[in-house]
Amino acid sequence: MTRPNNRRRDPGGLSGETVLLFSLIALAMLALVAVNVAVHLGNRLDGVEPELPADPFAVAFGLVTGDVVWPDSATVVVSVFAAAVLVAALLVGVAIGRYRRNRTRVDDSASYMGRGKDVEGLGRRSAVATAQRLGVEGTPGVPIGKTIGGQALLGSWEDMHIDVWGPRTGKTTSRAVPAILDAPGAVLVTSNKRDVVDATRDVRATTGPVWVFDPQSIALEEPTWWWNPLSYVTDEVRAAKLAEHFASGARDPGARTDAYFDPAGQDLLAGLLLAAALDGRPITAVYTWLTRPSDETAVDILREHGFALTADQVAGVVAAPEKQRGGVFGTAQQMASCLTNRQVASWVTPQGLGDQYDSRPHFDAATFVRDGGTLYSLSKEGKGTAGPLVTALTVAVIEAAEDLATRSAGGRLSKPLLGVLDEAANVCRWRELPNLYSHFGSRGIVLMTILQSWSQGVEVWGESGMKKLWSAANVKVYGGGVSETAFLDDLSRLIGDYDRQTSTLSTGRGGRGVSHQLTRERILDVAALAAMPKGRAVVLASGARPTLIRTQPWMTGEHADSVRASIAAHDPQAARTIHEAQTQLEAAAAELAVTPPPAALEEEQA
Repeated sequence: MTRPNNRRRDPGGLSGETVLLFSLIALAMLALVAVNVAVHLGNRLDGVEPELPADPFAVAFGLVTGDVVWPDSATVVVSVFAAAVLVAALLVGVAIGRYRRNRTRVDDSASYMGRGKDVEGLGRRSAVATAQRLGVEGTPGVPIGKTIGGQALLGSWEDMHIDVWGPRTGKTTSRAVPAILDAPGAVLVTSNKRDVVDATRDVRATTGPVWVFDPQSIALEEPTWWWNPLSYVTDEVRAAKLAEHFASGARDPGARTDAYFDPAGQDLLAGLLLAAALDGRPITAVYTWLTRPSDETAVDILREHGFALTADQVAGVVAAPEKQRGGVFGTAQQMASCLTNRQVASWVTPQGLGDQYDSRPHFDAATFVRDGGTLYSLSKEGKGTAGPLVTALTVAVIEAAEDLATRSAGGRLSKPLLGVLDEAANVCRWRELPNLYSHFGSRGIVLMTILQSWSQGVEVWGESGMKKLWSAANVKVYGGGVSETAFLDDLSRLIGDYDRQTSTLSTGRGGRGVSHQLTRERILDVAALAAMPKGRAVVLASGARPTLIRTQPWMTGEHADSVRASIAAHDPQAARTIHEAQTQLEAAAAELAVTPPPAALEEEQA
């Protein structure tokens, strides 16, 4: 059986006596060299003794016995030599000090993790080869970061991503923003904050139209365009999907559901959504019907358009006993409660007497995917927010991309669609996401799901669903800031172990003896992962060993000036935001300016 690569010996610590011995030997050798250089050079300058022994030890002993004369110029040579050695020692000390100062407590673990050929599947060469094979021009892949040795890592346009970063760990500046800036095709972004919009919208505007869906005024965006959610509903299947988005957004995380009323309410909502879509009514008509349990208008519309069974389903609820009917309608009414917000309604309903009287452009998912651009969908988290509409818009765009991919060469998009699902568990609760994740990569639909913790995903998709989502992702990034021991222990196991050699000194009547032992230890234990320093992240990718990376915030990229200009143009707190970015840039620049000692470079390149 071959020995696993990540199980390496950790050299045993040297005792103080050994260090002192080596130091004395080094000083003696340095003194011997200095004396020989001084005598030989001084002898040439002064011409005191034309022939000197070739053996350096003979010269040194000759000075002691008086057989070799010490020239006057030798004193000057020794002084210059000593000064040069002192200056060199100071420079090396400063360099090592700066190098160690900019290293973190987890950087030493990188030598036991993936590097070089271990992660070449994430290297630029591999990403470029994949992009050429897929016919994707421009950026070869999604930036991930750099190894401790400076090797750039990218995800290819076939890889799916999942990120777990705690609050205030830099996930937006280091993952979301760089990915958005470099995407060659259409980009879909979800978030509950405006920072990602302010930082990237002007840069993305140079490549295509920018749409900001902001029904709760997170970015203070005015509804200069609108989107009709019912344009997605073409049959009873899509109506059921849209109703599921409303149901998921209306429930608190971990809330218990009623075995009868919740499914019945969701089915009722699906039927009413289909009726409104078939009759060309605004989505707010659905809520109106929910407040009138005896109204059979929706039943008549469904029968008129040939959906007899769906009509019977809605009619059965309308004709049910009063208490039963009230419970089902009340449940469905709670699911659609976000439609009562006039501000939300202005984004999803036409303004005026009908579609033809609304001069605002209407967002079409198929056109967006085909022509490119950037769509930002913003919502607050929690019950009663616009989260169901954000989810519905996200699904509409991704399914439109899937339809276009089906009709494209090779069954995939010629220009990949990038979806950055930031705060996915809060604002984009797509229940079917784990089941579809691995499928999207083969279609040219690259998704990056960003969570603040493992438990966030469990609340939305359940334990098995979260495990399925995690396993389906080709690139997994942990950026620190999480204190869930079960998740961190599993992550620590995936990173692996190493063999540490320890030395024990024993003394007795027979003298002293040293015994060596190997102990198995985690490369990064739970405590180290929980206290991951800012600016470091762990990457686990398919076919590659886990590796430790330096995160690369947008301030260190080629778009830094353009991002600052975009922030200055849109962020109400632009001065503060740019100051924080400048502080991070200075810290990153100081770290990048430090050149590791040659030994460290050789070790990293091995």
